[in-house]
Amino acid sequence: MYSLLRPLLFRLDPETVHHLTLGGLKAAYSFGLGSLIAKRPPDDPRTVMGLTFPNPVGLAAGLDKNGDCIDGLAAFGFGFIEIGTVTPLPQPGNPRPRLFRLPQAGAIINRMGFNNEGVDALVANVQRADYRGILGINIGKNAATPIEKAADDYLICLRKVYAHASYVTVNISSPNTRNLRQLQDEGALDNLLSQLKTEQHKLADAHGKYVPIAVKIAPDMESEQIAQIARLLTQHRMDGVIATNTTLSREGVENLPHGTETGGLSGAPLRGKSTAVIRRLAAELQGALPIIGAGGILSGADAAEKIEAGAALVQLYSGLIYRGPPLVVEACAAIRSL
Repeated sequence: MYSLLRPLLFRLDPETVHHLTLGGLKAAYSFGLGSLIAKRPPDDPRTVMGLTFPNPVGLAAGLDKNGDCIDGLAAFGFGFIEIGTVTPLPQPGNPRPRLFRLPQAGAIINRMGFNNEGVDALVANVQRADYRGILGINIGKNAATPIEKAADDYLICLRKVYAHASYVTVNISSPNTRNLRQLQDEGALDNLLSQLKTEQHKLADAHGKYVPIAVKIAPDMESEQIAQIARLLTQHRMDGVIATNTTLSREGVENLPHGTETGGLSGAPLRGKSTAVIRRLAAELQGALPIIGAGGILSGADAAEKIEAGAALVQLYSGLIYRGPPLVVEACAAIRSL
């Protein structure tokens, strides 16, 4: 069905289609039609970060920023769903247009800028949802918060989402919030991880449960910075790392319509860069913490490549735009065949 709908959807503005799709999924769930949306993959459980995932293929953050379509998205058969990025206060993000398809390359460029309704609205949506699977909540900082105060925003979000998340992802790698990637620098990251880990232990005692924290990193790093990040993640006993976010590179798309738009590039052109980071991380971490692979997965073979490079789980986003729900089943099958 999606292959028939896609040509029509691709004639419309990408952000408009995004909202229409989420609205349609919500309506389908509310009318009890969730089982008609997609075929569910067979169970293939994996234990990662102390959590048992029904299958290793998840939804990446960014598709459902506010957590208001969790139940509809669950019908795709994901092994886990990650919502956000959410910030302490609501913010509109960057001006539209801010989302661009590059169909010749199987790619997307976005400069959304953490547009969301704020952490309190997200928590309310999570509480209303029926979904009881593994839910990641991705947290960030408000654009107006100075970079030297960024840790305060992450701590506010961590406290508010802790009781409602299966795991929490700390997004320090979006290219669309000014200076955010500076948090990947050694001193800034050391300080941020120290504060997050201290707060995590306090919250675990207060809530009587331990919620893992993963850190999402960029693909645009030299080998030594990847090694440096791996050392800090290990030193601070973080629970996982997501590799990777979108790239600032325009290699392979620079001559295409919209290819020079500002923002993060995702989809097929990101695949190799993301996989290279995973492979380097795996070599540095030596199993100290698990890697969740994201970036450029448009086929089952792409998903399997991430696992072979060292990822324990994978996440989809741009691939869903081009392939639709069948990609989930295909990715699960390819990983299971390994």
